[in-house]
Amino acid sequence: MNRAKLLKQLLPGFIPLFVFIAADEIWGTKIGLFVAVGFGIAEMIWIGIRERRFEKFVLFDTLLLVVLGAVSIILDNDIFFKLKPGLIELILIAVLGVSAFSSMNIIGMMGQRYMKGVEFNEAQERQLKRSLKILFYIFAAHTVLVFYSAFYMSKEAWAFVSGGLFYLIFAGYFAIEMLRQRKQKKKFSKEEWVPLVDEQGKVTGRAPRSQVHNGSKLLHPVVHLHVLNKNGAVLLQKRPMNKLIQPGKWDTAVGGHISAGETLEQALKKEAFEEIGLKDFTARLQKVYKWESEVEAELVYMFTTHDSKNIGIQSDEVDELRFWTKKQLESNIRTGIFTPNFEHEVELLKELGTIK
Repeated sequence: MNRAKLLKQLLPGFIPLFVFIAADEIWGTKIGLFVAVGFGIAEMIWIGIRERRFEKFVLFDTLLLVVLGAVSIILDNDIFFKLKPGLIELILIAVLGVSAFSSMNIIGMMGQRYMKGVEFNEAQERQLKRSLKILFYIFAAHTVLVFYSAFYMSKEAWAFVSGGLFYLIFAGYFAIEMLRQRKQKKKFSKEEWVPLVDEQGKVTGRAPRSQVHNGSKLLHPVVHLHVLNKNGAVLLQKRPMNKLIQPGKWDTAVGGHISAGETLEQALKKEAFEEIGLKDFTARLQKVYKWESEVEAELVYMFTTHDSKNIGIQSDEVDELRFWTKKQLESNIRTGIFTPNFEHEVELLKELGTIK
């Protein structure tokens, strides 16, 4: 649930209050109360017909309006009624506080409940927590102002603080957020985007490539292709020294990211050609597993092929290509010349009987 969605769900409940403020100025408290309650009922009916759902927040707001309005009329003191917006916000603050500062994300659970099929990946969870913390502080500050205005300010000033100021604060907040998001979008516009997935491979979102290599551990899919010759030797590539991750080490013959909108087959063919010039080959999916390092988390689709015709270095992402026998691999394992990921895959290939 993003910020715009959250605000959209909260604001309808405040409408009866604003109607009362206007009606109270024109006809007085008693008539204003009846007008506001009638408007609240009409609003619930309209939402029910148009969206086919029951708006509980509007009902709560209207009932609280009735209770506090009745107390205010009976005691001939409008202080109870003036405290109403603050009391509503105290409830919201409690929900936001629990969601933002504890492991029980009530807002997140509401989003998953009311928006069927919606799942939050790790990045979205962190972003949602950040947003909820900001909203918590905004609501808390506004609630303090509402209570202060109820006791120490004029009725007109209270009406502005509890109504107009509420919208002005949020308008400013969302304007800042829109500018921030626009700036971020511009920053990443020229960067490759990759899909984000769960451990079953289901796409849950997407992110710029730089954001999945910065220690965020956002799970993203990659393809690995092991090329074997007729004697069972395995082709390895040597990574350039300018690589950010595992520079200068021997690694899987082909490895690369799946770009956003790209299929597994498309990514495999693209990476195989771009790195070692391999095309018109057949490959077999041997294993899908999660690999995690200090800087990233990957869902690896590991393939093998026995086609090695016309292979050769195709880009500056590869320093050297060389076939390694089983004996050569075993004598160099854990010496530091191979990447940890490749050493893990050697064990997988042995278990699968691919390396004998």
